Amino acid sequence: MFWPVVLGISCVKLLLIPAYRSTDFEVHRNWLAITHSLPVDQWYFEKTSQWTLDYPPLFAWFEWLLAKVAWYFDPKMLDVRNLNYASDMTVLFQRLSVVVTDFVFAYGCKIREDVVYPLFLVLFGNAGLILVDHIHFQYNGFLYGIMFLSVARLLQRREIEAAFWFSVLLNLKHIYLYIAPAYFIYYLRSYCLSSTPEGHIRWQSFSLFRFVKLGVTVVTVFGLSFGPFIMKGQLNQVLFRLFPFKRGLSHAYWAPNFWALYNFADKVLEFVGGRMGWLTTSGRAAMTGGLVQEFDHAVLPSISPQITLIATLISIVPCLVNLWRTPHNPWQFVRALVLCGFGSYMFGWHVHEKAIFLVILPLGLLCMQRKVEAQVFVIMSIVGHFSLFPLFYTSHETPIKVFAFLLHAVYTTTVLYNHWMEGRISPLIPRIPLCSLAETVYLIGLIPVFLYEQLGHSMFGLEEKMPFLPLMLISVYCGLGVMYAWLKYYNFVLLNTRKGKKKNH
Repeated sequence: MFWPVVLGISCVKLLLIPAYRSTDFEVHRNWLAITHSLPVDQWYFEKTSQWTLDYPPLFAWFEWLLAKVAWYFDPKMLDVRNLNYASDMTVLFQRLSVVVTDFVFAYGCKIREDVVYPLFLVLFGNAGLILVDHIHFQYNGFLYGIMFLSVARLLQRREIEAAFWFSVLLNLKHIYLYIAPAYFIYYLRSYCLSSTPEGHIRWQSFSLFRFVKLGVTVVTVFGLSFGPFIMKGQLNQVLFRLFPFKRGLSHAYWAPNFWALYNFADKVLEFVGGRMGWLTTSGRAAMTGGLVQEFDHAVLPSISPQITLIATLISIVPCLVNLWRTPHNPWQFVRALVLCGFGSYMFGWHVHEKAIFLVILPLGLLCMQRKVEAQVFVIMSIVGHFSLFPLFYTSHETPIKVFAFLLHAVYTTTVLYNHWMEGRISPLIPRIPLCSLAETVYLIGLIPVFLYEQLGHSMFGLEEKMPFLPLMLISVYCGLGVMYAWLKYYNFVLLNTRKGKKKNH
C-alpha cells in the first residue's frame, strides 16, 4: 500500500499548483537565482531583493542543485534582477520541486518496519504540512523527512547514521538547533557511557573511540557545509544572516504560544489602564501590524532575545534530566525531542506559526506508543493545524483548508480511537475520540472562533476599529490549547512514562 498512497497524495498535491502563493514562493525563487547566478562568496552578501539568503549553506547548495533543473523550465527565473518573477513555468517548476522532494518525507515516515499503514497515512497525509508546503510554499516535508530518517536510524541503534542525518538537517535549516540538546544528552549518556545493572553511570566506561567517531561525523558535515565560507573569512556574515535578532518577539500573526498569551495580557492591561486613566500613553505595543522590528510592551516588561533563550532552556531542562536518568531508551529520546520542540515553540524568539510542526510531527511517531501520547497528539493536531488557517486568507483556499483539516482530523481520531479504545464502552456524553469532556468542549470552541474570523468580525463592523482582533482571538484561543497540551505531556513524561500502557500492534 506504500506506493499507491504516496502517489495518490502526490496527485492531490499537483491539484494545488494553481493555488495562492505566499511571499515564500518569491523567497525561494530568489535563492534559486542567487545560487545560480552568483559566485559562492557573494551568496550571503547579495541583497538586491529583501528576501536575502538566510538558511544554512547546505540549503543554499540544495537551491543551487534545484537551479540546475530550473534552467530547463525558464532561465529567466534565475536572474536576480527579476524580482517577483512568476511565469507559468516558474510556478510549475517550484511546485513540482516540493512534490518531488516530499518523497524524502514519505521514505522517512516508512523507513521503520514497525510503522503500520494507518500511522503512515496519518504522518504522510498531514493536512497542515500539505497546506503549508503546497499552497503557502515551503520545503518542510523534505526537511522533516530527513529528521524522521535520523530518528529512525537511532531507533534502529544505528547511531552514527542518525548523527550524520541530523548534522545534515542542522545544515539545511537551523531551527532544528532547538532539538539538538536531546541529541547531545542521548549520545553522551546512552552512546558514549554505559550503566551498571542498577542503572548508575559507569564514568570509567566512557568510550573515547565512540566519541571521536561521532565527532568526526558531525565535524565532517559541518566542514563541508561551512568550509567554503570559513576559508573566505565569511563565517560572521553567514551567522549574521542566520540569526537576525532585530526582529520582534512575535511574528505579525502571533504564534499561539506563551508569548501570545503574554502579549494579550499586555493588551488587556493597556486597555483597562487607558480606560481607568492609569496610563498616560497608549498604543505603544503595536505587535500585530505586520512589522518585524522590536516593540516595547505597554504595561508588562518588554522581552529580549536573552530572556526567551533563558525561558526556553529552563523549559527543556526537566526533559533532558529525565532523558539522562532513563538511558538506552530511544523512545525516551523521541519524547525529549517533542518536549524540546514544545519548549522552543512556547518560549522562543520570533516564533513562526509553522514551527508547530516541530511538535506535531515527532509526536505523531509516538501516538501508538502510549495512550496519553495519542490524546496529546489529537489535541495538538487539531489545535496546531487550525492555528495555521490565517496563512491561507484568500476565499478560494477556505474550502480547501477546511476540508483538508476536517478529513485529517476525522481520520486521525478514528484510527487512534480504534487502536486504543477497541472493545471499550462509549461514554454516555458524546465527545471527540480520546478526549475528555472538557477537552471536547474546548476543541468544539474552535468552531465559533473560525466563524467569527470568517464572518462575525465584518458583521459587527470592527474591521477598521479593531483589525487585529480575529488573529489575536485565534492566537490566544489556540495558545491556551497548546499550553494545556504541553503541560499534560510534560506531566506524562516526567511522572508516568514507565507506568503508561503500551499497546502491542
